[in-house]
Amino acid sequence: MSTTLLLLVATAYLSILFAVAYYGDERAEHGRSLVNNPYIYALSLAVYCTAWTFYGSVGYAATTGINFLPIYIGPTLIAILWWGLMRKIVRISAHQRITSIADFIGARYGKSALLAGVATVVAVIGVVPYIAVQLKAISTSFGALTTPLDSTAATEIPIWRDTALYAALVLAAFTILFGTRHLDVTERHEGLVVAIAFESVVKLAAFLAVGLFVTFGLYDGLGDLFQHGAAVPSIEALYTVDASAGAFADWMWLTGLSMLAVLFLPRQFQVTVVENVNEAHLRKAAWLFPLYLLLINLFVLPIAVAGLLHHGDATHADMFVLLVPFGEGQTALTLFAFIGGLSAATSMVIVATTALSTMICNDLVVPLLLRIPQLNLAQRSRLTGVILGIRRVAIVVVLLFGYLYLRGLGDAPSLVSIGLISFAAVAQFAPAMLGGIFWKRGTRTGALLGLVAGVAIWGYTLPLPLLADSGWLPASFITEGPFGIGALRPYALLGMSELNPVPHTLFWTMLANGGLYVAGSLATRPSIMEQSQASRFVDVFRHAGPQGAAPWTGSAPVADLRALLRRFLGWRAADRALQRYRTRHDLKALPERADEELVDYVETLLAGAIGAASAKAVIGSVAQAKPLHIGEVMDILDETQQVMAYSRELERKKAELEAATEELRAANQKLKEVDHLKDEFVSTVSHELRTPLTAIRAISEIMHQTTDLSPEQQRSFATTIMRETERLTRLVNQVLDLERLDATPVLDRALVDLRDVVRNALSAVRPQFEQQAIALNVTLPNRPCPARIDRDRMTQVLLNLLSNAAKYSTDADPHVAVRMACTNDTHAVSVADNGPGIPEDQQEAIFEKFRQARNRVGPQAGSGLGLAIARQIVHRHEGTLTVESTPGEGATFTVQVPAHPPEPVPATDPEASVS
Repeated sequence: MSTTLLLLVATAYLSILFAVAYYGDERAEHGRSLVNNPYIYALSLAVYCTAWTFYGSVGYAATTGINFLPIYIGPTLIAILWWGLMRKIVRISAHQRITSIADFIGARYGKSALLAGVATVVAVIGVVPYIAVQLKAISTSFGALTTPLDSTAATEIPIWRDTALYAALVLAAFTILFGTRHLDVTERHEGLVVAIAFESVVKLAAFLAVGLFVTFGLYDGLGDLFQHGAAVPSIEALYTVDASAGAFADWMWLTGLSMLAVLFLPRQFQVTVVENVNEAHLRKAAWLFPLYLLLINLFVLPIAVAGLLHHGDATHADMFVLLVPFGEGQTALTLFAFIGGLSAATSMVIVATTALSTMICNDLVVPLLLRIPQLNLAQRSRLTGVILGIRRVAIVVVLLFGYLYLRGLGDAPSLVSIGLISFAAVAQFAPAMLGGIFWKRGTRTGALLGLVAGVAIWGYTLPLPLLADSGWLPASFITEGPFGIGALRPYALLGMSELNPVPHTLFWTMLANGGLYVAGSLATRPSIMEQSQASRFVDVFRHAGPQGAAPWTGSAPVADLRALLRRFLGWRAADRALQRYRTRHDLKALPERADEELVDYVETLLAGAIGAASAKAVIGSVAQAKPLHIGEVMDILDETQQVMAYSRELERKKAELEAATEELRAANQKLKEVDHLKDEFVSTVSHELRTPLTAIRAISEIMHQTTDLSPEQQRSFATTIMRETERLTRLVNQVLDLERLDATPVLDRALVDLRDVVRNALSAVRPQFEQQAIALNVTLPNRPCPARIDRDRMTQVLLNLLSNAAKYSTDADPHVAVRMACTNDTHAVSVADNGPGIPEDQQEAIFEKFRQARNRVGPQAGSGLGLAIARQIVHRHEGTLTVESTPGEGATFTVQVPAHPPEPVPATDPEASVS
């Protein structure tokens, strides 16, 4: 094919591209944006499909079958998470005025210029090989149509005749014109995005056209095409999927790698995040982008099979998209395919170099220049031209580096192999990026350590072996390792040789990168700035809009801030921005000195133009924080102490609340137990009442129905009725006593000698003791024991204790001892028996009125209300009733009541004695 024809077609296409981009910019300047459209946005994302997709996927499929699919399965899967994941990144970038992926990482970790600079270097090193892929695709496609194949190696072509060089220069011019036309606080390039969307349509249409021609023009559909291929064993092998564990691992790792690449490739970040004008567009892109990937890969395998059938082998498989229609004399279709490949390559180069030039300028060159005092960069009257100049030079340099990389490698690597190297490089951003938006504890140190380690391993295991393949390093570097150390072989680190090179690299880099990121973050404390940024990145949806990055302890002259904006943005843009601030805050005029909010507003505007790290440095040059005096330091310490005291108070309140909660829980449990016991008590009392009533009723019925009872029988029955009636009366009286004590807390107290109360009680029970042959030993003091008590109630207590002692004195030689001791403070009366005693676990329970029914001691136990009544009476006297017992050795009950103070002796009246 004529070289002139190809150049004319390429020139015409690039002219159309220029026109489309120019039209997009013009519409944007007149307020009629074309990019505020979800379809344009989704098509711009298709910049992911580069010459690698257009040419390389076919070449890869011609040698490995459907193993090209993981590179597209990954982006399809990650699109499902876009509304949650990518929307968060877009929202953060909009609020923080993020201009690139390096700027994003630097801003997240305290606006670190160092980290942003390292990320920029990583991006450049990783993407330059990918740019070389596109230049190689343009050069190879041009050569495939104009010169015989294999006529001259790329490295043997003189530079002035190398198509790749002129392609690089033309693309540099296009990128400069539409990627760096002006400096904008949003860093959006609407004309460029429209051009990329247009190219996405062209490359898809071209690829589908070739696919349809191959499938339905050369053959009668897919079935016919694949049937012809099945006749060739080498082609038939492409139809089967390798089911081995190693193949499955490759699919898994490559799918994961492509998921990371579509997120963190600088060109993807540029179109997906920086160029996004409405985050709602992500919803439509989440299905349109996967649909685009499906369509552009629909005919990859058919074209590969047709290419193998027509050319015999896969030597030039990367160019099958062109060679198949070209070989069939389809000139127009071949030219259309050439334009499609050109679109795929140029779109990637334009967006990638635009993104890289922004990073190089904002995160590498400008921060370095700002640190050179002799340049006095921040004080210059106008810096817009300087910044744009830096970016334009960066574009040219990046493209020349891509060209030199291509010349250095020669023709050895395929398009796919070089592309995967770039994918693995940008995957190193994953821990710092994903950790930064979901984990507040991540620190700058952790991100820096992880990124450097990951990139170092990537460089050692992928690019260096590639240099060995190209002859720049000895082949023994791959086969034996450096210095013959087998454990350091780049494709089998530490003996791991099961994985292919790219999955092998991804495993080791993610292990080192992620591990050091977590370990470094946990081992270091984040600065105040890092903590502030971490909160705003992780909790971005809680923020209504951009806010200041860190507390500002000083102020800055508004005139200086205005001058800064004018230097970097231009007079018109700066004045418009400050006018928007006045309108938003309803200010008639700006104050002479800016407060924290205005300083932060200016810094955010500058961040959109020169990056977060550079903006921070520039703002610091005119708005220095004021030094803290000793008084202010003391105030801060006082506040800190107050906060600590408040924190301690909160902890104390929390402990009290927990204790109260525990008490309530215990009380609730107690209430449940008491309720249960009360039910048992009612049941027991009912049983106790029913027993005498049943006996009385039975005897009464006998006496009523039997008329010939003897006098002895009548007396026996009457005695039983009287005994059961007394028992019934006693039980009723006890229940009534409980109710009365609960209802009437006031006792009828009087000053009495407690010895008299004891004697009265002993007199009442002495006949019972004599009848049961129980020895009674009484010890009373010789002096009075005055106490203010309710005589009847205290007598009732002692009678209960004495009756219980008699009831449970079941020993062969029963005896009961009553002892009384009086002091000036307390009077104590104890009643001891030699009965069976009381188990230790029941000694307290016997005083509880609702537990007695199930805790009887001895066969003669009654309802068990007596001791409950007795203790309640003693407590009403401010006294105590306790028990001491050892099982088998009896029990001793002791009543203690307060002693009444002795009555004062009246003084003798002298006059009365005289009279």
